[in-house]
Amino acid sequence: MAKIINNQLSIINRRGAALLVVLFVIMAITILSLGFLSRSDVELACGQNMILRTQMDYLAESGLEHAKGLILNPQDVEQEYWTGATGQQLVAGSSDFYDVRIVRDDPNCCNYIIDCNAYRQNGSETIGRSSLEAELRLDPCIALWRASATTWLWSGFTINGDVYCDGELLIDGVVNGDVFAAGPITGSGSVAGRKNAFVGSPPVSSPGLVLSDFSSQYYYDGLGPYSVQALDPNYGPGSLEPTSGNPAGVFYRGGEFDLRGNINITGMLVVTHDLRLKQNCNLTITAVKNFPALLVGHDIKIENVNQSITVTGLAQVNNNIDMANKAGSYINIVGALYVGGRIINTNGCTVKITAFADKAALEIWSTASTVKRWTPAAGAFFKSIQRK
Repeated sequence: MAKIINNQLSIINRRGAALLVVLFVIMAITILSLGFLSRSDVELACGQNMILRTQMDYLAESGLEHAKGLILNPQDVEQEYWTGATGQQLVAGSSDFYDVRIVRDDPNCCNYIIDCNAYRQNGSETIGRSSLEAELRLDPCIALWRASATTWLWSGFTINGDVYCDGELLIDGVVNGDVFAAGPITGSGSVAGRKNAFVGSPPVSSPGLVLSDFSSQYYYDGLGPYSVQALDPNYGPGSLEPTSGNPAGVFYRGGEFDLRGNINITGMLVVTHDLRLKQNCNLTITAVKNFPALLVGHDIKIENVNQSITVTGLAQVNNNIDMANKAGSYINIVGALYVGGRIINTNGCTVKITAFADKAALEIWSTASTVKRWTPAAGAFFKSIQRK
């Protein structure tokens, strides 16, 4: 009897041990499974974070390209140049946004500093972010366009920007930019950028302004026609401003035009023949956005010493600028200058031209539906892009 009881207890003990082994095995499997699940969750979260970061990086780069496009096309913005905006989206209604801030890198007028901050919003919480800082260079950005067989930039010349000459170029002044010439480039002056001699074609087309487009009427911002304001042969001192009937401020003189005293013009001055500065004349012209500042069919003649021309915008002179024997006189262009002939000088005269693509950019309508656009900047590239 005792033997039977012992056998039964032995069987029960073996069954209990087996149950414990099974429970331990199940526990071990459970712990390992939970570890694998936890690790998978972590790896999945890491993968999602990498995808989010990549998406935000690409969005920030898209913001840089957005800024580049509008800097190259300042006609498309209301302000002088696009300074940026917040809450921009590639896809309307998405939760992804980017903010752009742009500052012109004065005195390097052809350079812009761009900050772009891309992020994803989940309600009021920002769950992803990527920030880039870039320096954009307009290249080339023409300050002086000379259509002449030989061009001499004497020691009184300072050009902040790039230069093109349709012939031989002699530089004794200062060029803070690149130089392009259809002929040789010589001289003892300073050139901060590259010298590109014997180029086959201009890096930027000429503005090609035509006098007849502004002789009687014009279109502005796709509206019009508006009438130009005709001027008498003599003017000054005084000021000329745009009006509701002449919103671009186009002031037209058919023939020669003599100026005296201090003259301030907001708009565009068009002279079909010679523009002559007499009797202590100091002429200042500031263009209306997307319109030229000055168009002269023949020559500009400075006829006395210590006289000045200051132009903000595009100036086109179809023939010569004559400063000969007029010491103390100066020309200051902020935008771009096109000269079909020569710039005739004497010692003591100075010329300063600073390339501002947004000030010189054009958007001109020959009819209400036909528009011509021009800019002195042919392209742009990023000199640097850094993650912040």
